[in-house]
Amino acid sequence: MDNLLAELRACAEPTRLRILALAARGSFCVMEFTEILGQSQPRLSRHLRLLGEAGLLDRSREGANVWFSLPGAETGPGSLVRALLSRLTEEDEILAADRRQAARVLAERARIATESFQKRGAAWDEMNALDLPAEAVAQALMGALPRSLGRLLDIGTGTGQMLELLAPRIEAGLGIDASRAMLALARARLSRPGLTHCAVKLGDMYRLPIADGSYDHVVLQMVLHYAEDPAAALAEACRVLRPGGSLVIIDLALHDNADCMTRLAHRWPGFSDARIAELCGAQLALHPSLSIPGPLEVRLWIAARLDVPAMALDLEHAQ
Repeated sequence: MDNLLAELRACAEPTRLRILALAARGSFCVMEFTEILGQSQPRLSRHLRLLGEAGLLDRSREGANVWFSLPGAETGPGSLVRALLSRLTEEDEILAADRRQAARVLAERARIATESFQKRGAAWDEMNALDLPAEAVAQALMGALPRSLGRLLDIGTGTGQMLELLAPRIEAGLGIDASRAMLALARARLSRPGLTHCAVKLGDMYRLPIADGSYDHVVLQMVLHYAEDPAAALAEACRVLRPGGSLVIIDLALHDNADCMTRLAHRWPGFSDARIAELCGAQLALHPSLSIPGPLEVRLWIAARLDVPAMALDLEHAQ
């Protein structure tokens, strides 16, 4: 009875229950828990220690990091944790936000672990990492967009490559990314002459630190397949578009390549035209997509915000 009561007391705290729900998705280290939960390391270390002492988390050290995961056994503390987690609803807003942040952290972990990222640093790009036709995609994008783009927001900017590409056509550009490591590389890239009208900022694609209707164009390149909640990400992108502004999505077409889901931690195996149309909802008018063939097909979607008549974006000449 004493052991069971100790286990129940360890669970009966909001942050510790959130930690257990995250640990059910895989192993995380202390710094990753701080990023996901937005709490200080000392505070989270105390919660993790209490859960570990109660036998509700397994602890293993690998080099400088300590990793925490659920006990593997289906009996004892492990069974209690799983029984408690089964009572939690998927619709809980706090847990849903934690899942979104966890998906981002896992994707960032996979990205930094890739050999090409370690070798190339600021020159790293996921299209190159997947051996996709990056030059053909860039040409299709430049052909599909107007000559003058006004104010442009690049969500999930990574190393800032999209801002560098479109810099000659924009008045002002802002890149948003949740990774400090990526932003450091992007700032180094954008410090070069001719790019001073572009900047980057730390931010979450589900809660952009930007006022409504602030941008003429919003771009998400190779971002949506990492999103735990793609519909919420697109709704937030639409919010910061001015009336009549355009949303540009560059991502993988629907595929069956399992390596992307494991090695690079993709959340979704690409998207079909029908799925993108569904995600755009009633606020965005989706134009016919462009297909760029390669080892994995890349597609370009452009949608106009419907507060005013849709902007005329002729994609036919880009094919």
